[in-house]
This record gives sequence, structure tokens and C-alpha cells, in this order.
Amino acid sequence: MRVLIAEDEVFLADAIQRGLRLEAFAADVAADGAEALEKIAVNDYDAIVLDRDLPLVHGDEICRRLAGQPGAPLILMLTAASTLADRVGGLELGADDYLVKPFEFEELVARLRALHRRNAPALPPILEQGDIRLDPFRREVYRSGRFVRLSRKEFSVLAVLMEAAGGVISAERLLEKAWDENADPFTNAVRMTVSSLRKRLGAPDPIETVAGVGYRMRAGRG
Repeated sequence: MRVLIAEDEVFLADAIQRGLRLEAFAADVAADGAEALEKIAVNDYDAIVLDRDLPLVHGDEICRRLAGQPGAPLILMLTAASTLADRVGGLELGADDYLVKPFEFEELVARLRALHRRNAPALPPILEQGDIRLDPFRREVYRSGRFVRLSRKEFSVLAVLMEAAGGVISAERLLEKAWDENADPFTNAVRMTVSSLRKRLGAPDPIETVAGVGYRMRAGRG
């Protein structure tokens, strides 16, 4: 997770940066609002630890500028103001969370991680057919509990076939999904990859060739 710390209190900013790096965050520092906006414009941050009372460009203005922007980083606003009205005001400006100074570093980390989880894309579902299990996120395949090592193309072909859930996939469709747009449509790469995939998956053969049409996963086999 990459974080920008927009904080004009030098010692606090340095302490947060050191602490976040120890927690395996990538952390940059901006000492004022103008510098923060410059860094946001050229770097892809997942979140900003944003002091509300920044010089040059106020934290409220940064919130307004980022609000609604596609791909904008999440904002964890810091402030010494502790009233309910202050907290509500910060959230209404576009902050995703709010932390009152002074705070415990552990809480800052916990809130950043919670924001990251909330914004993380959903993991692709694990595909299972018969005794074959394919995890698209981890890029792992198991058959009857045994890990099967596949090449990148073999994995892609198997994923397309399993996503079809028994439907027939043509060689042309496999070429389109598992190779790039420059692939030769007359190549025998699909046939060769399916052949090597069958060998790696072992017996009984989980892939059926449908003559003149394409390939599909055998029902009850994989």
C-alpha cells in the first residue's frame, strides 16, 4: 500500500513515515498542501494521511478537489479539532475516515488497512469442476489435492475452459482469450497447449475434444 503523509509538523510526519515503512507501507511526505497536490498528480497513492490544517492549500480544499475523481486516493484526515461538528464536516468534504490528534500509531495503521480492505477489488472466485480446483488470484491449480504446475498459457487455457462450465470453447476463442491480439489465427499453438495441459493434469483426461468445434471440460472429471 502506498501512502502520502501530508503533514506540516516535521517530527510527526517523520515519525509516521518511519512507522509505516516498518509496517511494510510505501510512504512519502508532503510538508504543505501545494506539495501534496503536486505529488498526488504524479504518483498513484492508495491513501493520504491528510492534516486538515495544512499551509498553502488547506486540507479541506484538497478534499474538495479529490472528491469524486475516479481513482483518487482514500483520505484519512488528521486534525486537532475533536468536536462532532468538525468530524462530520471533514467527512462531508470527502474524507473517508477521521483521526483526532493526538492518536496512537497502532490506530492509524489499523484505519489505513481497513480503508485499503474496503477499497480493494473483490477477488476472482475459485473455479472448481470435478476434482480440479483453480485459484485465479494465486494462479494455482490442484487436482485431487495435488498441486499441478502449469505454464502461463496452460493456466489461461484451463481457466477459460473451466469458466465455460462444460460449454464448448472454439480454438479461435481460446486463441483470443489466452494469447494476444497479434497471435496467428492459423497457428497450432492452441492444439499444442491443450495437449501439454492434458499431460500435466494427468489421467483421466479432463478435457474433451469436440470434433470440428473445440474443447470442453468433461462432466464429472474436471
